[in-house]
Amino acid sequence: MRLSTLSRSVQGARVVVTGAGSGMGRATAHLFADEGAKVLVADRNPASVQLVLDEIVAAHGPGSALGCSGDVSHASDRQEIVRTIVEAWGGIDVLVNNAGVSLVSSVFSDDETFLGNWDQTIAINVTAHAHMIRASLPFLLKAPHGGRIVNIASTEAIVATGGISAYTASKHAVIGLTKSFAVELGRHNVTVNAICPGPIDTAMTAGINDEAKEKYAKRKVPLRRYGTPEEVAHMTLSLCLPASSFVNGAAVVVDGAMSVKHG
Repeated sequence: MRLSTLSRSVQGARVVVTGAGSGMGRATAHLFADEGAKVLVADRNPASVQLVLDEIVAAHGPGSALGCSGDVSHASDRQEIVRTIVEAWGGIDVLVNNAGVSLVSSVFSDDETFLGNWDQTIAINVTAHAHMIRASLPFLLKAPHGGRIVNIASTEAIVATGGISAYTASKHAVIGLTKSFAVELGRHNVTVNAICPGPIDTAMTAGINDEAKEKYAKRKVPLRRYGTPEEVAHMTLSLCLPASSFVNGAAVVVDGAMSVKHG
């Protein structure tokens, strides 16, 4: 006889994953589908959306996933993402705000570069998160097991790297947004949490050669390696389980202990 009462299943959950065309977003979309959820794959690259959609449908059948291409920094595209999943499946149970960019924004950048990259980074990494939550909220409030929101931040919300001030500021802001919405939505049975990935093998780190990655990992990461997108995805999914109903306003670090290592 089972003594536990809380479910660890996301079977049938209706899930939106933004930035799902590659990296952590793609891994997250795959993992939810593997666990029986219905997944809307959203990304601004139509070819990437189609590729991930085809992968999931090939593995789990035509009712397992939908695709929607759009830029989450545009209001009309956000509305289309929400409309697509609601028309198909009647609601939203989980929102994963994963879409993000990292652009050069050094204090020494020329004005045009700094202003353009700053505005774009904040628009995609922070403002779009808030607006996606608000657009999805009427449906998250009706989720049978309670709505789940996960914002993908970064260890740049804890430590900082020079030259990407907009990215670092945006990820600090994501944590603040997460905490504020968690306080406000908790009474409505909607949890809001954040994930802070450290060095992960994704398109964002693809420009770093393998030798440099290995050297960095051995020096900075106690596990002595970069993480994988799937390792982050598993933590994201864990925060969305019905059993995770008392986890709210948390910023969960997934970095192999990089951010706590001294020296």
